[in-house]
Amino acid sequence: MLRVDIRALRQGPVATTGQLPPDDPVWQDLALDLRDPVRVTGTLQASGREAYYWQGEIRGTVHGECRRCLSEVVSEFVVPVHAIFSSDPATADDPEVYPLPQPVTAIDLTPAVREEVGLAVPAYPVCRDDCAGLCPRCGRDLNQGPCACAQVPEAI
Repeated sequence: MLRVDIRALRQGPVATTGQLPPDDPVWQDLALDLRDPVRVTGTLQASGREAYYWQGEIRGTVHGECRRCLSEVVSEFVVPVHAIFSSDPATADDPEVYPLPQPVTAIDLTPAVREEVGLAVPAYPVCRDDCAGLCPRCGRDLNQGPCACAQVPEAI
């Protein structure tokens, strides 16, 4: 349940759990290779007039290609989330606040999930920190050892 009716918040905090499949339109234009659903858990609560606070966690797996050696990289991510949603016009320009259109009838958490995943997943993954990459001349994977290319002296 990533869309919460605000009437449910009158009783107190509401548990939020859900999954967003890899082909969900929310991921469009993020250039992520998600092959499994992204799992979301958390709690949403009222935090003042026209404001709501969501604390949660987002988990998933992203596939990519090492930017140095081009090998496949599979990375799991766990993103803690602390987000404020508000319909107060005074917070409309605050980048820390997700705006809610008036009249507020429900809070959709998916924009926060999209943004947090987009920020958490590295744009240029590497298979490991000490990846040696590929030889620029012959293309050999230098993680498997040196290539047969002649060593070029470094410029002074």
